[in-house]
Amino acid sequence: MSTSLNYKSFSKEQQTMDNLEKQLICPICLEMFTKPVVILPCQHNLCRKCASDIFQASNPYLPTRGGTTVASGGRFRCPSCRHEVVLDRHGVYGLQRNLLVENIIDIYKQESTRPERKCDQPMCEEHEDERINIYCLNCEMPTCSLCKVFGAHKDCQVAPLTNVYQRQKSELSDGIAVLVGSNDRVQGIVTQLEETCKTVEECCRRQKEQLCEKFDYLYSVLEERKNEMTQIITRTQEEKLEHVRSLMKKYADHLEAVSKLVESGIQFMEEPEMAVFLQNAKTLLQKITEASKGFQMEKIEDGYENMNQFTVNLSREEKIIREIDFDRVIVIWISLIFLLVHLHLPLSAQLSLMQMPPIAYSPATTYINFRLRVCSL
Repeated sequence: MSTSLNYKSFSKEQQTMDNLEKQLICPICLEMFTKPVVILPCQHNLCRKCASDIFQASNPYLPTRGGTTVASGGRFRCPSCRHEVVLDRHGVYGLQRNLLVENIIDIYKQESTRPERKCDQPMCEEHEDERINIYCLNCEMPTCSLCKVFGAHKDCQVAPLTNVYQRQKSELSDGIAVLVGSNDRVQGIVTQLEETCKTVEECCRRQKEQLCEKFDYLYSVLEERKNEMTQIITRTQEEKLEHVRSLMKKYADHLEAVSKLVESGIQFMEEPEMAVFLQNAKTLLQKITEASKGFQMEKIEDGYENMNQFTVNLSREEKIIREIDFDRVIVIWISLIFLLVHLHLPLSAQLSLMQMPPIAYSPATTYINFRLRVCSL
């Protein structure tokens, strides 16, 4: 059998009053309707003052007197459904009053101002005149004395309602205290985790800055070395070009001298006087012979223009750069030493394991090899 606590009627009545109050709220001023209340053609209600305010806002150019529109006619829209309301010559005063709503407002205000009645003592649903004064331990529910004597709880163990109330209230208080204490511990952990998050963010920010600084330094070293090697190539280029240009000038001067000598010889060949010709021919022949035999041609060796000696192979450096990683060797060895201590291995076995080179392998490979050697001992 279920026992009613007789609070349902009171709570239901209160809920009804709350729902009624929601229906009596004006959609404009958001307060309870102020009389007179007018009903629009769309069956929605407004305070007459609010209806007048909407009408004035929708017709700002109509003449007013004392804040009230004096012109006849006009239109505005219902704030609830946007239906257009057309007014006659009486304006908002021509709208019909909703006397029913006004009466309901009066009744609601009277009910609201009445002092609240106290909740009655819970009564037994089976025996309406009996108060609930005992607690059934078997069914775990409050009941009345008649239910214990010849009712549904006659074969059950019961206890005074006060005793059970105090015990359960104490249990509830203890449970709340445990929850509060647990919440305090959880809050402490949350605070620690928040601090950990901040620390992680700060450490990561600092490490990123250091990493960027080191990479920037590496960039500067590469840039400096690139400039040095570029200057070496430039100097060699200038030396070779200077040598080639000097040879070009030497050959140009020789060609110019030979051209002048040839021109002189051609002019001398036209000399009509044999005596004059013979007097100067020997000297001219001597100059031609010297010009033909005295000039030595200097040639540039094959491959002189090549710059193959400046070819650079950076594959090794590229491999080294690509293998740049964080310094995790120390972390791996700390973990291995911690494992050695907890394995309780003999000292000789520990020394044997410690001889394994940590840099010969990646961290993962180092750890795997370490585990394999442990298993083999």
